[in-house]
Amino acid sequence: MKRTTVMLSEEVNDLLRHEAERIGVTVSQLTREAIETHLGLRPRRRFLSAGAGSSGDPDLTSKIDEILAKGFGR
Repeated sequence: MKRTTVMLSEEVNDLLRHEAERIGVTVSQLTREAIETHLGLRPRRRFLSAGAGSSGDPDLTSKIDEILAKGFGR
């Protein structure tokens, strides 16, 4: 790996350090991941809850009245 120096404002530096600590990685690792993501070399981080309620049924929204009616015995 190559070492690179980057000048950051105090505000950005503080936010970067806080975020690295919050997610449990080093500032260097977080910086590398952010640059790699920006360059399209890695996928963007996803929220762990993304897709948690997915039914797998692409027509679900068009059938919601029918599904609810069945569920409530109508």
